[in-house]
Amino acid sequence: MTRVWKWNRPVTVREVLEDLQQERSIAYTTVMTVLDNLHQKGWVRREAEGRAYRYEAVSTRAAYAAALMNDAWSQSDNPAAALVAFFGMMSEEQRHALRDAVRIVQGPETPEPAEPPDSRRVTEADTAGADAAADTRAVDRPTDTGGDTGTDTRGDTRPENPGSAQQPGGR
Repeated sequence: MTRVWKWNRPVTVREVLEDLQQERSIAYTTVMTVLDNLHQKGWVRREAEGRAYRYEAVSTRAAYAAALMNDAWSQSDNPAAALVAFFGMMSEEQRHALRDAVRIVQGPETPEPAEPPDSRRVTEADTAGADAAADTRAVDRPTDTGGDTGTDTRGDTRPENPGSAQQPGGR
């Protein structure tokens, strides 16, 4: 996929092979098999051109990275803590890129929303020991004894995991 994304145009097996052979020895059939597997999985589309195919990425590398981040974030039981931890791993350059991205998404005319006096921003103190706090909150919740509502033994009423974005319709 790296080669297909890099060129950002339909490519043949031969083109990918010649590019890869600059770095290492690799067989034509290996490249053909990998591109066919990517096609079967829906990562690339292909069009016949004579006796060969031209392969093209279905989505951009940025869209793929965004989908991975969204999938990982959506599986967190404490999204705010996950974001704080993720931002803490970022370099200063990455934080600047994040700020630029937020400005682009918000648009130039969108002023920052005013915060009501009783709202709070998530701080490091709020997320420190987030796992321990999540366990404590789960134990402190009242349990429902009136039938099967998906409540586990800790009183946690979160719904079952519906599956990942990789699996349409859940499981």
